[in-house]
Amino acid sequence: MKKNKKIIANAVMAGALALQSTLSNAQTETGTTFSLDESVRSFQVHIPQEKIDDLKKRILTTQWPDQELVEDESQGVQLATMKALAAYWATKYDWRKIESKLNSYPQFITNIDGLDIHFIHVRSKHKDAMPVIITHGWPGSIIEQLKIIGPLTDPTAYGGKAEDAFDVVIPSLLGHGFSAKATELGWNPVRVAKAWIELMKRLGYKKFVAQGGDWGNAISESMALIAPPELLGIHTNMAAAEPAEISKALAAGTMPDGLSDDEKKAYKQLDFFNKKGLAYAQEMGLRPQTLYGIADSPIGLAAWMLDHDDASYKLITRIFNGETEGLSKDDILDNISLYWFTNTGVSSARLYWEATQASTGGGFFDPRNVQIPVAVSSFPDEIYAVPKPWAEKAYPKLIFFNKHNKGGHFAAWEQPQLLTEDLRAAFKTLR
Repeated sequence: MKKNKKIIANAVMAGALALQSTLSNAQTETGTTFSLDESVRSFQVHIPQEKIDDLKKRILTTQWPDQELVEDESQGVQLATMKALAAYWATKYDWRKIESKLNSYPQFITNIDGLDIHFIHVRSKHKDAMPVIITHGWPGSIIEQLKIIGPLTDPTAYGGKAEDAFDVVIPSLLGHGFSAKATELGWNPVRVAKAWIELMKRLGYKKFVAQGGDWGNAISESMALIAPPELLGIHTNMAAAEPAEISKALAAGTMPDGLSDDEKKAYKQLDFFNKKGLAYAQEMGLRPQTLYGIADSPIGLAAWMLDHDDASYKLITRIFNGETEGLSKDDILDNISLYWFTNTGVSSARLYWEATQASTGGGFFDPRNVQIPVAVSSFPDEIYAVPKPWAEKAYPKLIFFNKHNKGGHFAAWEQPQLLTEDLRAAFKTLR
């Protein structure tokens, strides 16, 4: 039974990096087509007031379950956390603030491969700024990256130098936020990667870099394996660098001898994730359409999104208990509300299903033999904090590695200054 569970877990998560055979095919495949309409149209967000009123009404009329029978989160998202979130969401939260913030940035829509792609595009005022495309993951959105736009595009206003400047492109994944929802099968990480390459070319960039964590890493690594000449390198804050011997040890349930402290920590994090942290990914990878509840109930959606990784959930719980950390109550509800108003709970889940269909076996964090320059930031509260020796082995052209003492899965959102500093340093040699 344990063996079958492990096989299912690996099959579900493997597609997040669209395994080596799929990606190798992508290097030579030429079948992707793009729309003849290459126009780039301006976009602004405006959620009708009746949708905001309906959201609050639904929150206030939630039918609550009984309280969990344990004192910790081992049975799932705790009732006290959700009631605190709901009370703030229904009575104090103001969507118009984040709507105004989003509309303060240049936003656009363009059609690629038959679907409208939404993206933020901020050009730096500084000469020779480096173009970077930054991709969010699940349960994230473009809201994750808003805090790093200013420091990247206008470094002199944030303690940097003019030569540190970036032009920043932040697209919404298909089925997430304001991008279109797929109307046909096949939108896996490789196909998204091809669309992102086309997007950067369409914007006139002859050279650029890519950054991401979670799905953002999967897509950035897919871009790296396609290896268009325009892509100079990638940066990841959730590296796919789990050595084969560690995968075997995890399957056997025995930690290898001789591991460093960093490697022991990473092993324990991966062991926890494989045994207890995969529930959401299994459901979305195998049966995403079953999740009707997250399309009908804002509290159902919020609970589903909170139950992503252990460290992030505990962080969010502390925030709704009144503590101050890397995120705020508004940060969290901005992101959940974006999913609610765009009705993308189920459509975003389908990326897991697509990735599962594209995979042929293997694990979520298996190395993919990326041959272009790679930079890695390792945050301690990520699903696993990649040790430097693992990154060096996984990425033959590792040009930067930084181990941080704080930060988790949503690096740009939680620790924008640290991630900004890493991106400046990581890509300096590629300018």
